[in-house]
Amino acid sequence: MSRYLGSTFKKSRRYGFSILENDKEFSKGKKRTTAPGQHGQRRSKLSNYGLQLNEKQKVRYMYGLTERQFRNTYTKSKKMKGITGTNFLIALESRLDNLVYRMGLALTRAGARQLVNHSHILVNGKKVNIPSYSCKPGDVITLKEAARKNVKVLESLQSQVSTLDFVKFDKTKFTGTYVRFPLREELNVNINDALIVEWYNRLV
Repeated sequence: MSRYLGSTFKKSRRYGFSILENDKEFSKGKKRTTAPGQHGQRRSKLSNYGLQLNEKQKVRYMYGLTERQFRNTYTKSKKMKGITGTNFLIALESRLDNLVYRMGLALTRAGARQLVNHSHILVNGKKVNIPSYSCKPGDVITLKEAARKNVKVLESLQSQVSTLDFVKFDKTKFTGTYVRFPLREELNVNINDALIVEWYNRLV
């Protein structure tokens, strides 16, 4: 399955969940809060299957991954020690494109992915153009000199209020550090990772 390139607002309304994690999709006067469709798609109570599928899909759209990428990440997380759901979210957060987004270099993960794809990002001084590159705590992420006057980057840095505690970023040097793995309570509280684990376990 290819990566979804359609309307983020439409998906957010469908799942009742901010794909962008900033609730802009539901801002008053901008977008409707009802489900997409002529009559807002009247919703009946979902089965366990439906709940699990919805949870998987909304998180997959949030991180902007294809189904294959998402499932492969889950499979690797399942082999790690600890709680599978938490390990899965940590693995998603450790992706290079996500960390570029968390450091405020892009307004969206799609924008962060574009910066990585276009070879504008260095990891520990070396060019890395693979968005799915898995970073480790201590890795230093830097925006290349040529991209530091990029209008979208500057716009993002100006609008960024603060980063999460597991990343640090110096706006004057365009350099950040992946300090440590995130704690589960630091991540989106509206994600029920247990449902995603249940979804993939039923496929085994």
